[in-house]
Amino acid sequence: MFGLSDTWVDLLTLSGLLNPLAILIGLALGWKADQAAKIWIAGFAAAALSLMAETAWSFTGLPQPIDQDAGALAMFPFRFASGAVVCAIVMLMRRRMA
Repeated sequence: MFGLSDTWVDLLTLSGLLNPLAILIGLALGWKADQAAKIWIAGFAAAALSLMAETAWSFTGLPQPIDQDAGALAMFPFRFASGAVVCAIVMLMRRRMA
């Protein structure tokens, strides 16, 4: 009983922290961000929009591409963090290029 439970594994992998949709949203918003305060907005948007898109996908009746055990409230902070971190990295890279 020293391993992580299935919920933690979901939160630290593709369902939570490494969610591709949240990362793409953070990347797109980071490219457009011109102020540091927009990093928080991008993190919130990445978490909220990725969860909304996933919910809309489930209403279609098609199988989920990423199986998960955790709920939306558990995944939100992990997706928020990944979106904000990706946004900050992209914003800093774009500032250095200009």
